[in-house]
Amino acid sequence: MTNNQHTIIKWTLAGSFAALICLGAYLSQIQSPVIAAEPETLSDEPLKKIVKPESEWKKILSKDQYRVVRKKGTERAFTGEYWNNKEKGVYHCVACDLPLFSSDTKFKSGTGWPSYWKPIKKEYVGEKKDRSFFMTRVEVICNRCDGHLGHVFDDGPRPTGLRYCINSAALKFRKKEASEDIEKKADK
Repeated sequence: MTNNQHTIIKWTLAGSFAALICLGAYLSQIQSPVIAAEPETLSDEPLKKIVKPESEWKKILSKDQYRVVRKKGTERAFTGEYWNNKEKGVYHCVACDLPLFSSDTKFKSGTGWPSYWKPIKKEYVGEKKDRSFFMTRVEVICNRCDGHLGHVFDDGPRPTGLRYCINSAALKFRKKEASEDIEKKADK
């Protein structure tokens, strides 16, 4: 490479880095979303935390699931198992099996990740500030096992105006028929 090519690459990288900083500053000014709708109730019992050592999570989860759920990773857009799933059912936490989102609140966001406008029960999904990648976002976690699910944004559809952008690797899907069979067996 010539000195001229090195200079061009150096200035291109510096410009890209400056653009990321500006984008982060802009995004940090956006207000974080607030849960507006009251979700339906599944149980009156308080949620019991599940705490396990990392070695146990590694045994339970696949390598990709562990990277996303325990190490706050993300899958590439349009590659996850459920981003385009149109079947009826319930999406559970892959780590602890807590029901998190219903297909009834799933919508096509065009982002490449499964998106929902509300959780099944707001107490099941926690929120934390995430200041990674030069911006401030709202991280979404499973409130039972503290597993990373994705992020929530305030650009979703009505009635909540929220978009829960969730990694497929953090979810386990159960078709509606399977969910109904489980409920029937539990009633007997």
